[in-house]
Amino acid sequence: MTARHPLRGKKNATGQLGEEITARHLASVGYVILNRNWRCRSGELDLVAVHRGVIVFVEVRTRTSGGRFGTAAESVDYRKQLQVRAVAEVYLHRFGYTSASVRFDVAAITLDRITDEVLEFRHFESAF
Repeated sequence: MTARHPLRGKKNATGQLGEEITARHLASVGYVILNRNWRCRSGELDLVAVHRGVIVFVEVRTRTSGGRFGTAAESVDYRKQLQVRAVAEVYLHRFGYTSASVRFDVAAITLDRITDEVLEFRHFESAF
């Protein structure tokens, strides 16, 4: 039996909270959320939305204050961008959106380590 990492539950909860904050924000500014945590063999898409006729794939990154590994936005490296693009291709093909206009955004959230209060929320449109 493998041991669970003691912070794994907190990490997952932080990520889910960031996705919920992002989904609410996007809906409040006119985005229609199509899917959350859509999965296939290639990976997962955090949020898929439509905004002004464009399908928007949103990679959500959430960090807590005082972290040692850089900002949330910095964590979307080139390798992650390639993975999101590959999964998005599968999504577009699966749902018949092969000729749709698409965009890749990043939502970066920093939460207070103790209270989970949002310290910073940034939405980068056309991030990659």
